[in-house]
Amino acid sequence: MLSGMFALIRYAVPEARTAEFTGQARAILGTLAAQPGHLRGRLGRSVDEPGLWALVTEWEGAGFYRRALSAARMDMYPLMTLMINEPGAFEVVAGES
Repeated sequence: MLSGMFALIRYAVPEARTAEFTGQARAILGTLAAQPGHLRGRLGRSVDEPGLWALVTEWEGAGFYRRALSAARMDMYPLMTLMINEPGAFEVVAGES
């Protein structure tokens, strides 16, 4: 039986802010990785639209993810204006376990 969840936060990043963004995103990943329930995290850039980025993390459950967001709030705050406002927490229903 599959369990857990993954979170996807997308960002629209102007080219001039790429270095700032990637540095801050790495800090976010580091903070999230230190939280209970964290399984893995990645930062990716669209191959078709270079200004579109995604921060993807996997968690043992939604509760772990939500608590981790509180811990990462200060790291995430500088990038809030770049976030694409959309639902980002997904329950795993199929795939490799």
